[in-house]
Amino acid sequence: LKHLKKWLYWPWAEYRTLRDAGLVLFTTAEELRLARESFWLYKARERLVGYGIQPREIPPGAAREEFLAQFPHLRDTRNLVYLSRIHPKKGCDLLINAFAKVADTNPALHLVLAGPADVHWLTELKALVHRHGLASRITFTGMLTGSLKWGAYDAAEVFVLPSHQENFGIVVAEALASRLPVLITYNVNIWKEIDQAKAGIVRADTQQGTDELLASWLAMPSTEREAMRQQALVCFEQHFEVRRVTEYLITALQDVVSGKALPHTSHETLDCSKP
Repeated sequence: LKHLKKWLYWPWAEYRTLRDAGLVLFTTAEELRLARESFWLYKARERLVGYGIQPREIPPGAAREEFLAQFPHLRDTRNLVYLSRIHPKKGCDLLINAFAKVADTNPALHLVLAGPADVHWLTELKALVHRHGLASRITFTGMLTGSLKWGAYDAAEVFVLPSHQENFGIVVAEALASRLPVLITYNVNIWKEIDQAKAGIVRADTQQGTDELLASWLAMPSTEREAMRQQALVCFEQHFEVRRVTEYLITALQDVVSGKALPHTSHETLDCSKP
């Protein structure tokens, strides 16, 4: 019903806005693909410019001790960290269930769930943790900011976000900037950049997909995990570092002013397999 209401509005307003724009800027290749597929009446001058964040003010690894001082029981554990809102769309329940299936494989494994939460959803998740008998193996930290947030990345061996929908995923870019491999779903719109850079593992936003994320990471040889850690920072610098993205944006604006913008891509001629 919501899509139908938008379609009735689309031909007379938003379609013309996109059609007549000098350029329509997109932050990810997946966002561009989805825009092409949302309404059959589509025509735009497209440009993928990306989206970026500042590099860390605190060097990767430098905030680890401050975080561990706050959560000393995590000092000698293999921490899998989730850092985002504790919300049903983020797949936290899938992550807890997946962790329950691998927890017995290594007593050092620990799941860290960091972020603000709705009280009722948090209560349900904690009840799920207790049903699995994992109260001592899963830590809810609440919202973390500043150096404590960076410390959560620094004390982890991998970042996990089994989300059902993310337009971009700032926390994913933060993890990459922290040299942290990421385990995400195809519903996180920067998954293509991460997959191509071999900076993480991508699976479906289902229970099976989330199970595979953790199982694949834990089965990976240490040499491959270290290589993925190195690629995480490379991926950040190439795609999500704000100065690099600013260069792409400036070039796009200059092309509009100089008339060098590409011709329209129409629904009839586009190839959605290629950004």
